[in-house]
Amino acid sequence: MNDLGELKQFAVAHARAQRLGDHARLLSRMHTDDGDAAGSWVAEWSRAGAELEKAGRLLDAAGHYNMARFPFVDGPARQAALERCVSCFGRWAGEHGIEQLELELGGGRVRCWTSGLSPTARQPLLLVCGGIVSIKEQWAPALPMLRRLGVAGVAVEMPGVGENTLGYHEDSWRMLPDLLDALAGQADVEQAYALALSFSGHLALRAAVSDRRIRGVVTVGAPVAEFFSDSSWQARLPRLTVDTLAHLAGAKTAELSRVLAPMALTRAQLASLDIPVAYTASERDEIIPAGEVRLLRETVRNLDVVTHDDVHGSPRHVAETRLWGALSVLRTRGSGGPRYLLLAAALRLLRARARFASSTRRGSPS
Repeated sequence: MNDLGELKQFAVAHARAQRLGDHARLLSRMHTDDGDAAGSWVAEWSRAGAELEKAGRLLDAAGHYNMARFPFVDGPARQAALERCVSCFGRWAGEHGIEQLELELGGGRVRCWTSGLSPTARQPLLLVCGGIVSIKEQWAPALPMLRRLGVAGVAVEMPGVGENTLGYHEDSWRMLPDLLDALAGQADVEQAYALALSFSGHLALRAAVSDRRIRGVVTVGAPVAEFFSDSSWQARLPRLTVDTLAHLAGAKTAELSRVLAPMALTRAQLASLDIPVAYTASERDEIIPAGEVRLLRETVRNLDVVTHDDVHGSPRHVAETRLWGALSVLRTRGSGGPRYLLLAAALRLLRARARFASSTRRGSPS
């Protein structure tokens, strides 16, 4: 079983990212992660998902089933939740111009959600990928917006996550060039960009070192080098993170340091990047060492960093991170125009409101 306290802690950022407004109420009902009995993690999320599915709110239902299978499938209950999540999302996606694509890459099956692919009108490609605990259905709702930005979009999972059957190891980054090869007839893969969150940001940076088709990387809280090489840091990681990484890598937790060590990016690799890299960091990140941002600042030539006073994933800054990510994608493409100006204005307004709220809290009597 997972540690229920950690489950509740780390679920908040993902629930907010999916706009699941009832997450606090549901979390208060849960007292175990044992199977799918009443009051368990899987049962409470799944029951809410079933009610939403019955009401025809398919995207919200998919989000709740997604949280039921969080952080990874470890048995029949979470497997059933994942299948119901994919089913609900697929029914919603069909009404919003999102299509499913299944590929065989590197000896495994990789299922994706796509938008804007066309053999006759190939557009620049944006790869969207979450981290070690988030599935493609969590991020694929953004695909219709990407069409309005003039790019084709593909939402994919990290190796070992969700429906991706590839293993997680030091060569996992090759999935991204393989994916570009597979999509060459349906998108302009010579102009590819990655919106790769958390651990997939590491894969995107490594892939960009070797594959010049990747023209920019936007990421949030990605490990780079120290996370993989510092066993003392790994010893302080939350159990949920360690267990998830071990699951993806097919390794015992005692072997994890040895498995992770070869994944560390070198200073030479990072210095070789001549593309825009945009990175959101959290000052109180309990998973990603602060030294990762320092290393990026010292090595990457074209780097844009925004920092939040928050924990991993910046759950208190979801709206700001979403806007900043969209702006960063446009920036890496060199795109301006009315949409860029509108998003920039919205981001300035959001930040101004946050500063005002912060100053009001500081000025209020205790």
